[in-house]
Amino acid sequence: MANRVGSAQPPRNNGRPLSWLSKLFASRQLGWAALAIALLAPFVTATPYALNVMTTAAIFVLLASGLNIVVGYCGLLDLGYIAFMAVGAYTAGIVAKSFQLPLIFTIPVVIVMTVLAGLIIGAPTLRLRSDYLAIVTLGFGEITRITANNLTITGGPSGIFGIPGILKIGDFDLQQPAVFYYFTIVVVAGLVLASARLLNSRLGRAWRFVREDEDAAESMGIHTYRVKLMAYIFGAIWGGFGGILFAAHLSAVSPQSFVFLQSALVLMAVVLGGMGNMRGVVLGAVVISLLPELLRDFSSYRYLVFGILLVIVMVFRPQGFWPARGFEPERKDDATVRAAFRNTGDR
Repeated sequence: MANRVGSAQPPRNNGRPLSWLSKLFASRQLGWAALAIALLAPFVTATPYALNVMTTAAIFVLLASGLNIVVGYCGLLDLGYIAFMAVGAYTAGIVAKSFQLPLIFTIPVVIVMTVLAGLIIGAPTLRLRSDYLAIVTLGFGEITRITANNLTITGGPSGIFGIPGILKIGDFDLQQPAVFYYFTIVVVAGLVLASARLLNSRLGRAWRFVREDEDAAESMGIHTYRVKLMAYIFGAIWGGFGGILFAAHLSAVSPQSFVFLQSALVLMAVVLGGMGNMRGVVLGAVVISLLPELLRDFSSYRYLVFGILLVIVMVFRPQGFWPARGFEPERKDDATVRAAFRNTGDR
């Protein structure tokens, strides 16, 4: 019996030592190194075009980290995630322009609206599974875009223009390209870290159990519907923050910015990077957002080359650049339980 209990431990490397590359990927300092690279990037190139591309990539990383909560942690296929970004961007734009407030003061309203959007979309649909859930979320994403395209308060097809900046204190303006880039990096880094910490929480473990086997999780006492709804709400809040940064970055919001292709690209970043692994998702988001710009020299063929490269990657790395580990980490509290089982087995 002791042997059976011991077999539940995570796999150990009993063969040759880990390569330097594997040790590098397993290092906890890698995230800080990535943050340092992002902070030092403007010192390499700080042209308006470069800052615009890097800021857009940072916002894309934020969206991918939010969708990873829904798809990677909980296993819910969402094809309309960009709708939450639209809710956040339009809410921030309408409130800021109506009351002439800096966008930073719209954060509480955006959080409330995105939570409501998550409840409205998630409550009636999360009892569905797999393809049915994907089709319904795709429909809600299109409904959000079409609604914004036909309402007067959202500006109709023209959208909202002249949105106030994120914050201005005297001569210090966060809307300056370099300053706004650093502000975006700090916000994105904080939310990515929060998303990673969620995975190690009690709720995060419940998400993983639901992802692996929803029926088994429910039989063990997990309220799967509430757990899935919480994942959807957290993902909606992350999308709302992405909408605020998007509205501040462009100072304008229009329905054309929230088409299905954007949801597909965010989902592609999650799948390509490695679902459930926040480091891989960040890497996938950076690749998806920057690769089309790096291929700009190919002119009209750049998206063809982009697609071919993605196909090649998915053929040779079907689990993504950096797949999540396939076992539950050992908990210190389990040592007493294992010792009790061993004593029982010895008897």
